[in-house]
Amino acid sequence: MEVIESCESVYKLNKYLKARRDDVNAGVPGKFLHAVIGPDISDVGSVASTIMYAFYLDETLKSNQLCTVPVINMKRAKLDSHAGLQWLLRSCNIDLSSLIFIHEIDLSYYDLFGSLKLVLLNSDKIPSEQEALREAIVEVFHCTKSHSYSWVDSTTVRQDVSCCTVIAEKFAMISPEILAGQGFSRLLLAGILGDTGNLSNSECTSKDKYMATLLINGAGRYGCNGLYHILKYKTHDSSDLNMEEILRKEFKKWTRSGKSNTISSRMLTPNIGMSSIGMSIAQLLSHDSTSIPEIIHFQKLEKLGLLVVVSGNYDSQKKFKREILVSAESSELMKNLLRFLNASAAQLPLKALHQSGLKDEMRVFEIDKVTSRRTIERLLEEFLSASNGYY
Repeated sequence: MEVIESCESVYKLNKYLKARRDDVNAGVPGKFLHAVIGPDISDVGSVASTIMYAFYLDETLKSNQLCTVPVINMKRAKLDSHAGLQWLLRSCNIDLSSLIFIHEIDLSYYDLFGSLKLVLLNSDKIPSEQEALREAIVEVFHCTKSHSYSWVDSTTVRQDVSCCTVIAEKFAMISPEILAGQGFSRLLLAGILGDTGNLSNSECTSKDKYMATLLINGAGRYGCNGLYHILKYKTHDSSDLNMEEILRKEFKKWTRSGKSNTISSRMLTPNIGMSSIGMSIAQLLSHDSTSIPEIIHFQKLEKLGLLVVVSGNYDSQKKFKREILVSAESSELMKNLLRFLNASAAQLPLKALHQSGLKDEMRVFEIDKVTSRRTIERLLEEFLSASNGYY
């Protein structure tokens, strides 16, 4: 692993992270806990933007009443299963011991005493696990549409694909020299490359590309292509994993809350899970001879009415392809989902793919345009909401 020589900007970032970690360990006496939290997906872009936006706010607000901290919305133990993210943080010389992960801080305690202020990052809706804290939201940054938090005055609507693009631009305006640090710029650059699929996403803007060029020093000897492919390989290498480990590596779950457990309720408001993988669906199904029953077993283990496996990979012509495998607990539920997705064809155009050995409750599709995982997540959330569920 190439570890970048420590630079002044990363030294400053680590000093900030350690100071805020010490404040949290002391209980944040006499201040509001100003927590920056992103979606509960532990990808490079989400983690990088959470760390960097919290640091930006701390640098610019300079408030004696606020303790501004990044809260990584995953458990620390899960970092071991995210080799790409771990490699990136270590190669940038980020002090992992100073990072605060979601299980290491009791946000509800601060909320109970009215001392919590939340910044919701890169999402239109607070993750379901933190739904009880919604009234503590004071800022929504880089959302894609109007959110439901009417009391929030500070809202930044998404105009670029990557949240790291906007954050890098903000640093460039207040302190451009800080972007010269290689480790600092690498963290932001990696977020942009990951969010935009190496700048190939059809929604990628000229500003995404410009900021990636501005941060090119962060790529080091790898170059942008090399850095992106290292992260992609380390993130998606599943050769030594069994099926459950592959599906759980990048897994997100939406559950119904407060619903009766009748048969009709289970059909209308299913628990939904989404696994992201870095291989084609055909490769997943051929991983071993029992792949299909193991996928069904994982679905039952997680008590999911719907399991959606989202594949992102490059074909032999080096063209990015997005595929999904949908597994439903009943053919009726499959029909309901397909009806909903057909109505959303402008956002998610699907082309059915034939895979032998699949029953009606399991289908495979190719997505007919470059589509982000977040777009798929939003559609699943809308399906759950349209089914009178809670997410």
